[in-house]
Amino acid sequence: MTIKELQSTVDGWIQVHGVRYFNELTNTALLVEEVGEVARIMARTYGEQSFKASDKDKNLGDELADVLFVLTCIANQTGIDLEKAMQDNLAKKTNRDKDRHKNNDKLTGQ
Repeated sequence: MTIKELQSTVDGWIQVHGVRYFNELTNTALLVEEVGEVARIMARTYGEQSFKASDKDKNLGDELADVLFVLTCIANQTGIDLEKAMQDNLAKKTNRDKDRHKNNDKLTGQ
């Protein structure tokens, strides 16, 4: 699925099942909530926190998909072409950071 297809699929789902998009502020709050759920899994799986019984059935892939869904909703309702935005963003990073990480002793171990 391309990013354009993702945006179209999410829009179709909203039209059929969601009635309408939540407003932008609500979706921003939902995005933060979903990122928090990802952080919770990461802290328990890769960090030092232990799992609670209520955390046992949480799935990182599902939570990342929740983040992507809400992010896509925000892009759709604000008229952002995520595919173009991502291409532009990668070009910016490439230009800005073309040598930065290669010269980072913390990353290269030198």
